[in-house]
Amino acid sequence: MSIFSIRKATADDISIIKQFIIDLAIYEKMLDDVVVTDELLHDSLFVHHSAHCILAFEDKTPVGFALYFYNYSTFLGKKGLYLEDLFVNPTYRGKGYGKQLLLHLVQVATQQNCGRMEWSVLNWNTPAIEFYESLGAEAMSEWTVFRLNSKKMEALISTK
Repeated sequence: MSIFSIRKATADDISIIKQFIIDLAIYEKMLDDVVVTDELLHDSLFVHHSAHCILAFEDKTPVGFALYFYNYSTFLGKKGLYLEDLFVNPTYRGKGYGKQLLLHLVQVATQQNCGRMEWSVLNWNTPAIEFYESLGAEAMSEWTVFRLNSKKMEALISTK
């Protein structure tokens, strides 16, 4: 019988985290957008603590990850947990591992006195949408995500 476990990532896990990011980007058809390096991950996660990562294992095999950070709600007057990425290797799906990762983060959010948890899902990712809805999550259809990438930010600053 396999043993499932979740733990916080450490600096020794950088290559595992990076591979999960690449695997997620392939699944989301966004591999060309991945520019992260081992050094950037190390600095972001373990030096500046800009984000946090947990890893899921079946026995000793890494099978999934979740990467998150804290944001803030002015309406609630509390921080929130923002789930940036959650990914389970397709070979290990259907075993409840994604749910366990999400439940782990719900516990983290509760322990950290977060007012809410949020994340984004690609509109075409029906399996993920159905999974999140099955857990009671609600789509925020009245909100639209906007983004300025670094090139657009630089261009905007130059118009000043």
